[in-house]
Parts: sequence; C-alpha cells; structure tokens
Amino acid sequence: MTRRVGPRVLSTNSARLCPRVRPVVLNAPCPTRTAIPGTRTTAAIGSSVHAPLVSGSWLIYHRAPNAKQRQDIPMAGKLEGRTALITGGSRGIGRAIVDRFAAEGADVAINYTSNADAAEAAAEAARAAGATARTYRADVGNEADVMAMCEAAIADFGTIDVLVNNAGLGSAAINRPHIADATNEQWNTLLDVNVWGPIWLCRGLVPHMREAPRSDVVMISSIAAQALNPGFGVYSVSKAALEAMAHTLAREEKPNGMRVNMIAPGLVDTDMGRRIVEATGGGSDIRAVDSRSPFGFVCAPEDIAATVAHLCSEDGRYITNQRITISGD
Repeated sequence: MTRRVGPRVLSTNSARLCPRVRPVVLNAPCPTRTAIPGTRTTAAIGSSVHAPLVSGSWLIYHRAPNAKQRQDIPMAGKLEGRTALITGGSRGIGRAIVDRFAAEGADVAINYTSNADAAEAAAEAARAAGATARTYRADVGNEADVMAMCEAAIADFGTIDVLVNNAGLGSAAINRPHIADATNEQWNTLLDVNVWGPIWLCRGLVPHMREAPRSDVVMISSIAAQALNPGFGVYSVSKAALEAMAHTLAREEKPNGMRVNMIAPGLVDTDMGRRIVEATGGGSDIRAVDSRSPFGFVCAPEDIAATVAHLCSEDGRYITNQRITISGD
C-alpha cells in the first residue's frame, strides 16, 4: 500500500518556494504580495491571515509583520488513516486543527454553526492537502443538532476515531457577569455549548469509537478553569466541568483503547483572544501584549493544533488523562 506523506510547512516570510508547490491566492487583504515565478498567482508576505493555507505538499502559514514566526515544520503524515470530527472548525483554533490534521494525513469532518463560507474554505484547504473533508452545520448547544451531526458523519466517513471538542463560548457572549449576578439564561448559554455540547458529542460518538483499534478524544479547555478572575466565573465553571468530565471519561474508556486528554490554552491570537484583551484594557490589537508575553509573542492557533496532532498520533499513544497547559508559563 502506498503511504501518502504529509506536506511540510513553509513560512511565506522566508519565501522558500518548492517546484512542487501549487500556488495559493489569498483573498484577505495583505500589505505585500510577491509573485510565484512561472505562475499567474501570488503569495502574501506579512498577511494578517492567521489560519494556514494548504498548497500541494506544503502547509503555508501567514503572519502579521510584527508577529513571531513559526519555524518551518516538516509534516510526517502522522495521522494517516485517521478520521476526525472537529467542532468549531471554521475559524480560530478549530480551523488550525483542521489544517494540521489534513496536513498530517487525516480526513476531517468540520463542524460549524453559522459561517458556511468559512467552513467550506477550511474543507477546500483540507482537500487540497489530499484529505477527504465534509462540513456539518450544527449548533453544539442543541442536542438534536449534535446527534444528527454525529450520525451523518459516521454514515459519510464510515468511521470517526478522533473527536476534538473545540467549539465553545467565552464570557463575552454573556457580557461577563459576576457569578451572583448571572441569570439562568446566561448560565445556560455557556453551559449548553461548553458542557452539554461535549456531553452530547461523547454520547453520539464514543460508543462508535470504542470499535476502532485506536481512538482519541481531545477537549479544548482553558487556563480559566483554574485561573479564576472576576467576570469570567461562569466561563471558568464551564471549563472546570469540562475537565472533570474528561478526567472521568479517560478512566472509563481506557480499557477500550481510547485516550482522552485536555488542552488548556492561555491567551491565543483568535477572535476570542482579542475580545479578552479588549475587555481587560489591552486595546483592540492583541499583538500589543506581545511584550508582556513570556516569549515576546502571543500564542498562535497553530501552536494548539500542533499539540492536538501530537496527542492523536502514534507519538502520543501512551498519553491519556492529561491536562496540557499552553500558556507560555
């Protein structure tokens, strides 16, 4: 059987082009563009786009000019033969996970709530990497939507052996009330998506995943589950509940060969991260906090995606029931 080797990563700021790279046209506004020799298309230098684009045998990252550059990372097809359902996969951390999984050889079921165009763009990028990709509209906070999505994904792909519970709502979605002031509606808004959603996804997929030789569940939590601050209490409670569920699920499903792990990001350069910076007086530009970050730059969604891919690969085969903090601390 021929093994498909995953693509490599190319930073456009280094502009090292390979003859077997298919060119990519960026639709997002970019301050500078450079032509790829022998083609009619261009690659952006210093783009403000943060999700990578897959092109041929390379995964291309785009960064703002003053952002810390990731090094070129060779892909090894570490997820060849796996099929992952990724919630909230149309943007931010979820989009980065979709791109990384496709680059590593996995097929991807991409969940989204409202932005069909963004979800299809993620699917097209995954297909360009050689993956089978489908999109599924479902409100993760709605049980009927979730169960229908799980059934459809299993029917379409034949198997799902990786579940990434990434979709979530932050405190900004409920205007950051203090715990004693939060209404039932505000509590339910966050708990439905951040807690009940993963519960329903596990109910819809875990019994099926038990049949796979190797299966993985990754919960995207937050440092807020333990780092508690006024105005973020409802969100912190929801993420603490998610982690308690993950720890228990890991013990319950270990006899079935299933690994269950958690990622707890700190501040990440996403829409949610920017809203947090604005809410805490940091202004509208998340990069303004670079100098206060431990390494002089803000965590990128791809940093989270790389860890998720590691956990779900053979490199992570003996890792389960772990909470991995990615905050630079």
